[in-house]
Amino acid sequence: MLPTSSVGRKLMMAATGQMMIIFVLFHAAGNSTIYFDKLNAYAAGLHAFPFLVWAVRLVMLVAVTFHIYYAIRLKLENNAARPEPYQKKKEIESTFAGRNMVWTGAIIGTFLVYHLLHFTLQVIDPATAARAHLDSAGRPDVFLMVARSFQKAGIVAGYLFAVTALWLHLTHGIQSSFQTFGLNGDRSFPLVRGGGSVAALGLLAAYAAIPAVIFVGLLLR
Repeated sequence: MLPTSSVGRKLMMAATGQMMIIFVLFHAAGNSTIYFDKLNAYAAGLHAFPFLVWAVRLVMLVAVTFHIYYAIRLKLENNAARPEPYQKKKEIESTFAGRNMVWTGAIIGTFLVYHLLHFTLQVIDPATAARAHLDSAGRPDVFLMVARSFQKAGIVAGYLFAVTALWLHLTHGIQSSFQTFGLNGDRSFPLVRGGGSVAALGLLAAYAAIPAVIFVGLLLR
């Protein structure tokens, strides 16, 4: 049953947000295997369990759908309930990341579609698709696909723009989700805010580093 109260909707959005944060953390860890020339082995290992891969994809699709739905609904409810003076006061007190959650979310959503078309479905540039090239072990050459893609300035710029939006979204989203679950006391909130900022910055570094180091020629075979 879907939540009918504003509090329930906030809890649902926070829960789905944290599910996506966990996925983003694991995805970053998996991507890091590229530094040790283990990306092809990692990808092949994942796809040795197609049921698990598709189960995770389905869960994340549901989480993303609910997250977007409740984000839009809560935004509309808040706009309808707030008088203009409160809105102006709130804008002064809030952060840039908090004020632009809708926009950074839209950027992330658009990028996610592109990312799936690029590296999952591999239809953006079929000539560099992993399934079109095998490595020495006979596995789809994911490393080659990633390396060739990130040698193109436009693709790198797009990815860096998207992960910057992700950083801003997480800077506010992590602390906001924990606040929703009650960690908003005088002692706990500074820790949540600081921890959320550090985690968001760490993920920015993790996701931005790969296209950057490949583009400047520091990570090539």
